[in-house]
Amino acid sequence: MPKAYWITTYRSISNPDAVAAYAKIAGPALAAQGGRFIARGMPTKTMEQGLMQRTVIIEFPSAEAAASAYASPSYREALDALGTNSCERDIRVIEAVE
Repeated sequence: MPKAYWITTYRSISNPDAVAAYAKIAGPALAAQGGRFIARGMPTKTMEQGLMQRTVIIEFPSAEAAASAYASPSYREALDALGTNSCERDIRVIEAVE
């Protein structure tokens, strides 16, 4: 079973305090589910049609593990802290090339 990568890009952040509260809970919650943070922050450079958006990449043992982490009660608590309308983001899970 290939590893998988959870990739989040933040198109906009309208409530930085809510995003910070979310991050305090989400990081430990996802790590407890087998996630390992690979990168997070603003791009140092973009090419072609790349956008300057905050990006987070988390490695999981499998796509199933990433989906389970998203559905976990501890991550749901992080989503509650994030609330609605605090940011617009895109989350994708892709499998590693073997």
